[in-house]
Parts: sequence; structure tokens; C-alpha cells
Amino acid sequence: MPPSPCVATLSELHADHVKRVNVGETLVLLLQIDGVVHAYGANCPHAGAPLDEGALCDGRIVCPWHKATFDAATGALLEPPALEGLVRYRTRVTGDNVHVDPHAAQPGTPPPPPAASSVSHARVLIAGAGASGAAACAALREFGFAGPVVLVGDETGVPYDRTSLSKFVPAGDMAPDDVPPLLPGNFFESQQIERVTGLIERLDIAAHTAVLADGRSLSYDTVILASGAGPVVPPMPGNTLAGTFALRTRGDARRLVEGMPDHSRVVVVGSSFIGLEVASALRKREIAVTVVSPDAVPFAKQFGERFGRYFQALHETNGVTFRLGEKVRSIQRSGSVNAVELESGEQIGTDAVLFATGVKPATSFVAGLELDDDGAIPVDASMRAAPDVYAVGDIASFPCGFPYGAASETTQRIRIEHWRVAQQHARIAAQNICGGTAQYAGVPFFWTYHYGKRYDFLGVAGNWDEQIVEGDPDHHSFAVLYVAHGQLTALLACDYVAAVSRLAEAMRGRVTSAQALQILRGG
Repeated sequence: MPPSPCVATLSELHADHVKRVNVGETLVLLLQIDGVVHAYGANCPHAGAPLDEGALCDGRIVCPWHKATFDAATGALLEPPALEGLVRYRTRVTGDNVHVDPHAAQPGTPPPPPAASSVSHARVLIAGAGASGAAACAALREFGFAGPVVLVGDETGVPYDRTSLSKFVPAGDMAPDDVPPLLPGNFFESQQIERVTGLIERLDIAAHTAVLADGRSLSYDTVILASGAGPVVPPMPGNTLAGTFALRTRGDARRLVEGMPDHSRVVVVGSSFIGLEVASALRKREIAVTVVSPDAVPFAKQFGERFGRYFQALHETNGVTFRLGEKVRSIQRSGSVNAVELESGEQIGTDAVLFATGVKPATSFVAGLELDDDGAIPVDASMRAAPDVYAVGDIASFPCGFPYGAASETTQRIRIEHWRVAQQHARIAAQNICGGTAQYAGVPFFWTYHYGKRYDFLGVAGNWDEQIVEGDPDHHSFAVLYVAHGQLTALLACDYVAAVSRLAEAMRGRVTSAQALQILRGG
């Protein structure tokens, strides 16, 4: 075997910075911690983001796109949406020269498993095969759970990246069948996890039993409820006609694409994130889009009126028509959908209708737990809802320090419909099933995508007394600081990739507006 090549000098590897190098045909990420050089795969295993464009903060490598984090000293996974650690390569330093052996690849080292657990050989049922269900499967094995694991979901195939369904599939950039899986193709076989396709009709907490719609019955010792949320279709005449759509699954996306050919017309009912992401995607295919919503300004609750109007103007510039402060009374048809009627009596001609009117926790099948008014399941900080019962993701109402970085030390119960938060919950539940004492302590993060522009949001919306704008919104390169009592509580940003990665870590503690501005400006 040829000697490992010199790919960098030690003096190039500065603290808090990483370097991307080519070792033959292999892309490698180099960094130095306390005089020790580490080499990892250069791209995030989740979606291939170039990790050198993210951040190295407090011994953590932060992905620039979706904020997966890895231990800089081991490559181990710390935070999703990646579900596996970084590949490691052997390094050697001679004088000032850094050598990397591209043939010595090893998987990222997972953290040591907790002390032996009394349920280490119990049977775990995961009810729901979305993002949180996949994360739970991976984390149980990562943290040393050796017993049988059964993943139940109502779709065939393995868990996949649902975020693509509203962003890339309707635009024609990705076929529904090409939506990437969340885990490697051989994961379930290699990790001996049973995959059951079916709809759980009733889960009896007292009996430790799940009954499927086809009559099958599955027993368990511990259950992770990860069923997510389903779209809400408002009651109105015509809401089930051919040509009406809601979006949750790959099958929904396939029907939507087939039912909305290029140059057709669609009415999007609701100005939610899914609704406006799909509107953006459909405009790429020159589909005429009208958004009807009772909201006066899109996203005002999340971003405030000024930046809600920014998104409205962005869509209008790209050809979307808004009918705000309006509601749809009924859907009309002549053979198929041909119009929606507003409560004002006005009719808008259309070939299709997409309902983007919010979601509701999918928990109606759970028997034996007291639910919140919206159907959510209350859990404690460990994601435990009851003995042997954990609930994660969109369905979990969990205690959360709020606001992040603000002067208040209060904790409130909150439910967050963010894909990454759902996976964080799942890792916490898995760790605790294995005997750990983990609690949610992350910074909520989501991203949204409109007309080729990516917008990152950190924190919790709706609690600020000041907005500070850095950059130039007119040219779509900006950051908005949402500040309460001088402390950063949330951030909306476009084109500030590395800075957002650094702030994602900094906001685990208190960050003043001055400190946040310094990070945004590269200080």
C-alpha cells in the first residue's frame, strides 16, 4: 500500500476552523484540537452538505444546511438530522506536514452506551415510520439496545425525507420515488430491526398491545409513539372531489404532481409553510397559483409583519396571487374541480385545490393516555408520557426553556412541528430507554425554501420586543435578530450559512444582541 500523502501543513489548521482537502479521489475534512489532527469525511452523511461551510464550535462540527452536529474529537453523531457519525481517516504528522490515509476509513465512534439497562432485552415498538421513527431506530442501536425493535408505519418501504415533498417534488426537480431514504439501504437487515407495514388502529397502553387495521396484534414492553401529525382539511362542500389534495406522504406528492400538469391553475388554501413552499415549487412549472388565506400577512406569527410581507412580496414578484383575509366556502366542479367559491361569493377558476391549512397530532389510536385539547401527548423532559411509554415529535407536548437566551428562567410546555426537533426527541427517548437521563436542551431549528433561496430559523417564534436587521433584505442576504430584554430569542436568516451554524451552538446559552451581531459579522 502506498504511503499516506501529505495533504496540508499543521500551521494551516487553526483553532475553530476546518479545512477541506482532496486525498486522491476522497474528500476529507481536517481539523486540529489541542495539537491532535483529525480527519473525517468532508460531507454530512445526511444530505451531503460540505461541512467546511458550516462551523466548528466548542468541539462540535455543525452542518451548514440542516445543523446536524458531530463530536470534533471522534466524529460521533451528537444531533440529527444525520443519523450516523462521520467516517474517520487515520492521520500522521511529520514535522509540519499532515498525512492522511484515505484507505483507513472507519465509522464515526458512537458515544459509550449508558450503564446496563433493565430493558436491554425488552421489546420496543416504534409507532410511526417517519423522521422520528427512523431516528429512534438508529439511536436505540447506537446507545446499545440489544433487544428486538419493531418499526410500524402505514407506508411501504423505508422511512424517507418528507421535507423534499413540498420543496423539490412539486417543482419537478425530484421524482417522488427518488426522495432519499433516511437510513442506509441495508440498515434494517444489518441492525435486525423488524419493519411492519400497517396502520395501527388501537394502541392499548394498559395491555401493552397494538392492534393493526388488518387485525394483527403486536405486543411490546416499551413503546415510542412517533406517529407525527396529519393534514387538516376544513369541512366544506367539495373538499373530497377529484382534484383536491393535501400533502403528507410520497403518495400524496405523486398524486399532486400528476394532478397539476404544467401551465394548469391551482388554488392553495392556507398560507402555511407547506402551502407557500408548494406554491414556490409549482411556479417553477409555470402553474398559476392563487393563495387564499384568512391571515392578513403570511408568516406574521412566526416572523413578524415586516418579514411576513417580505415573503408575500417574494411570492408576488414570482407570479403568485394572494387573496388574504378571505376564506373558501366551497369547491365547485363541472366533471372535475373548476372553481372555488369564497365566503364573499366570488369564484376563482382553478383546475386543482391544495389544502395547506395546518396539521393535527395523529394520536386518535392511542387508548389509555390523557391527551391535550389539540390531541398532543404531554411528556416530561425525558420524553416519557407514562411508564414504558415515550412520545416524540409533532405529537409531543414537552417542557421547554423559553425563550432561549432571554432573561426569564421560566419553562413552559410547548409543541413544535419541526422535523429536526422530532429527531432530537427520538434520540432522547432512545437514550433513556437504554438507561440514560437525557433531556431536550437543543435550539429549535427549521428551514424553508422559496424560489431557490434558503431561509433558516433558530429559536422559538413570537416572543420579542425588538427586531434588529443585519444585511440587505432587498437582495435576499440578511439576518433578523428577534430580541427580548436585550437577549436573542430567535433568528431568521438568508445567505448567512456559517454564522447561523455558529449561532445554533451559541444559543444553547444566553446570547446578547451585540454578541449575535458580532457572530453575524464574522467576529
